[in-house]
Amino acid sequence: MTTQPFLRRVKLRNYKSIAECDIQPGRLNFLVGRNGAGKSNFVDALRFVHEGLQTSLDQAIKQRGGIDDVRRRSTGHPHNFSVQLEMNLSGLRVATYTFEIASRPRNGFAVKREKLVVSEGALQSGFTVADGEIVEASLPNMPAPAKDRLYLVTASGFSQFREAYDGLLAMGFYNLNPEQMKEVQPPDAGELLRRDGSNLASVLARLSEDNPALKERIKQYLARIVPEVVDFVRVPLGHRETVEFRQQVKGASAPWRFYAANMSDGTLRALGILVATMQLVDRNNQVRLVGIEEPETALHPAAAGALMDALREAASNTQIILTSHSPDLLDQFDAATDSLFVVQSQQGTSQIGRADEASLDVLRNHLYSAGELLRMDQLQPDQRELQNQLTLSFD
Repeated sequence: MTTQPFLRRVKLRNYKSIAECDIQPGRLNFLVGRNGAGKSNFVDALRFVHEGLQTSLDQAIKQRGGIDDVRRRSTGHPHNFSVQLEMNLSGLRVATYTFEIASRPRNGFAVKREKLVVSEGALQSGFTVADGEIVEASLPNMPAPAKDRLYLVTASGFSQFREAYDGLLAMGFYNLNPEQMKEVQPPDAGELLRRDGSNLASVLARLSEDNPALKERIKQYLARIVPEVVDFVRVPLGHRETVEFRQQVKGASAPWRFYAANMSDGTLRALGILVATMQLVDRNNQVRLVGIEEPETALHPAAAGALMDALREAASNTQIILTSHSPDLLDQFDAATDSLFVVQSQQGTSQIGRADEASLDVLRNHLYSAGELLRMDQLQPDQRELQNQLTLSFD
């Protein structure tokens, strides 16, 4: 492994089904649990931060059904929800970014508090905004904030805060849709793979131009997952484009060519996962964090090992969070290098914690695999960790 994970700590309060959450993710992370336990809500909280900065808070909240569907529903229905992310930046710098969103009448909202602290040893820079006013700032004459927008968007114009902002934008979250990936698409800049994978052809074109060696590595891994596929390229179709696959066919002297529309869902999802985790956010840098929903969907169990090899290699540069309830994928979990978090639901409230010590000891001693423990329903979150989350504080 060559880099520190981008997110070193994630704290959530009252986000969807999550009352309290405080975890320290590693480079390659598994979130496991029953259907409806809240795995997707954890990943969505990170996606909410990304979208709130990339577009606007208003759009990010509306896409989720309004503020009442974002804040946790419970007896008493808390009015506010909070997110705090601790990030590793370049040069051993650390940034902590926190915001609290308050609900208002008629499905309205406002940023109640927002804070960024960038630390380099004993030196700190940052800002604190409360109720639309700057209450603390390391720089003079900073622009005025707005109550319905995240101030980091404005503050990113200053070099001291730019890397934290860029890092949060360099996150991608995926629930790949093979049907959308099969459709011919209008070309775009290919800067980041879309959530459903529909601009795969554009991303492949940019990757082939910016880093041909990385594209070749993706091809090698796809050949291990789907042995008949020997290559794939972006091809124009009039004013649109698609991915063309070259596939070895028995008796043929040269590979046959197939458009994405003629490929299996499993092949398209596998390629989408490989691209998502290895893509470049610019000519030199890969994405900082990738979240993928159920990467095992439509994947043959025998291919799980090859996929995990690819993800483990990608995790040397890109932090990866996977939601899964696949024993076949979890059979590849390595307790020495990977992180395993268990999500459970108690009376409609999601609890998230690292797998308990009993489970981790079993894994370290190779008595059972994580997949076998999942099959036996023996994976549980550490209860002491969950108890400590009840006294969670936000800086």
